[in-house]
Amino acid sequence: MFGWEFPPFSKGGLGTACYGLTRGLNKLGSDVIFVVPRGKRAKQTAHINLIVAENLYIDNEKLIIRGVDSLLHAYMSSKQYADSFNRILAFSDSSESDVIYGRDLFEEVERYAQKGKVIACFEDFDVIHAHDWMTYKAGIQAKKASGKPLVIHVHATEFDRTGGHPSQAVYDIERQGMHSADRIITVSNYTKNMIMKHYGIEESKIEVVYNGIYFDYECKDYEKIGTDDKVVLFLGRITLQKGPDYFLEAAKRVLDYMPDVKFVVAGSGDMHAEMIERAAHMGIGKNVLFTGFLKGEDIHRAYRMADLYVMPSISEPFGITPLESLQNGTPVLISKQSGVSEVLTNALKVDFWDIDEMTNKMISALNYPCLNTTLAHEGKKEVELLSWDKAAEKCIDVYSGVV
Repeated sequence: MFGWEFPPFSKGGLGTACYGLTRGLNKLGSDVIFVVPRGKRAKQTAHINLIVAENLYIDNEKLIIRGVDSLLHAYMSSKQYADSFNRILAFSDSSESDVIYGRDLFEEVERYAQKGKVIACFEDFDVIHAHDWMTYKAGIQAKKASGKPLVIHVHATEFDRTGGHPSQAVYDIERQGMHSADRIITVSNYTKNMIMKHYGIEESKIEVVYNGIYFDYECKDYEKIGTDDKVVLFLGRITLQKGPDYFLEAAKRVLDYMPDVKFVVAGSGDMHAEMIERAAHMGIGKNVLFTGFLKGEDIHRAYRMADLYVMPSISEPFGITPLESLQNGTPVLISKQSGVSEVLTNALKVDFWDIDEMTNKMISALNYPCLNTTLAHEGKKEVELLSWDKAAEKCIDVYSGVV
């Protein structure tokens, strides 16, 4: 299995999904070798063998794993890669020709693909499973080297990430991966329809496997953030796809009716500084708290301190965060342009662009305790039916169909 992030080297929902899915596969008797392009060293977790795809060499026909050496990380743009590469040059005595990393994001993806080919020659496996575009070329190379079938897992497309204005280079890699794969898994019908429309894929080649969630930790109660005021939470990458600007627009209108509501924006991303400036310019800075990136127990604390969680994504293939919120007992308001809206009935739903309706539903959830409690209670019961074990079962069915 090829992925571009895995806990503890994780920045978003893809790492959460890969962790949950591999646990489910392991419980069903499948051994997983998970390959990532970045990490401080190879990790042996409780349920998988985690390999860092760098500094590999062959000795006596055994694959020897060395420490990490790749600039790739989750949700990386070409500009971010270039910045990282230039920093390496600036703070070392090496010339550009001496640096082992690819000179740009796409060259590094190619380099990772060659590592995937090496790994495929020396590992024992039945099927290749590649998550999202950065790993598709590695999956293709592994298929060529081993002759084993390739399954690709589409968690998001370039159309989702860019608001409908895709990079041609990324699109080409996505299309190549989809057409090279023996089978495609999508996280929702929303995504299935998108790749049929934009990538020329036949419906019969696609299987929808919804994401899940684990209920294996103890929920705790947390005090409010020094106030008895209502709290509305946005938690996710602060980037175009997630709709943080629509969240702030709705927040401004809510505050016209309920001036004491506090809005928490948790996460990081390329629009982080812009959103801070926008909140100040709109005159709501004192009501909006930007926490930065959260992880671990702090994520659950944020959910449980909130009265409402809002996911106003412009294009969300699935969206695990609403499940996490309901798991913690907090009701959700989600965009209709999301895969998770296909599986949640007890959630408030709105078109991401409809600021008036988003405002109305925020106010209703905050003003009517019975509505809030019902959405939280019934939504949590729905979430309990969405397990990674079920997702893993469906993946095994897909594997069986191609092996």
